[in-house]
Amino acid sequence: MKLEIIPALDLREGRVVRLRQGDYNRETGYAVNAMEQACKYRDAGATWLHVVDLDGARAGKFENLALIETLAGLGLQIQAGGGVRDESDLRRLFAVGVQRVVLGSIAVREPDRVMEWISTHGAQQLVIALDTRWLDGRWQLSSAGWTEAAAVTLDELAPRYARSGAQHILCTDIERDGMLSGPNLELYAHLSRIAPDLRVQASGGVRDEADVKALQGKVAGVILGRSLLEGQLDLASALEC
Repeated sequence: MKLEIIPALDLREGRVVRLRQGDYNRETGYAVNAMEQACKYRDAGATWLHVVDLDGARAGKFENLALIETLAGLGLQIQAGGGVRDESDLRRLFAVGVQRVVLGSIAVREPDRVMEWISTHGAQQLVIALDTRWLDGRWQLSSAGWTEAAAVTLDELAPRYARSGAQHILCTDIERDGMLSGPNLELYAHLSRIAPDLRVQASGGVRDEADVKALQGKVAGVILGRSLLEGQLDLASALEC
């Protein structure tokens, strides 16, 4: 299985930023233009771009929709999320050119509703984001822009989505997100055991080519954020891996 390399841009008030462990008070801003950066990724060989509207994830309404629409016109396939609360939000993202919509908090809080969307819109167009941290001996899920703990666990929800026909799962180890501490290979091995039919996208901690190679054969895709923005990982080299 070929590993899908997906560079990421997190947007806050139109700026490119990264949060550490999902904490809005631990933001790193980058002196780059989102459009220019996306073009660099495209020119390096990327075919997909992962975009997160952090304002939307926190406030529940799109704040960067116009910018996402502009990014969608660059020739990259866009996978975007942050702030989807109902089906009208879903349709708005599709309308501006997003190919795959990422569903986070709503996928954890209202799985029955999201499973209906899978039937209506197709599993290929939806990515279920299950963001997790190891707590009290289990993989606890988070919602509301990672600010709230969910009542359901990864082990309960991932197999349920697999049975519903979901295909794409974006799984982030919150403790490693933005920390450049390496991906949690044990987490993804565990996820492949409990829901082997899901196409898992790994997110959180990837530092370099060695980390990319370590994920090969274990997940379907990997999201690359801080390591690319800070020059620790070259996208063209990652794509060659």
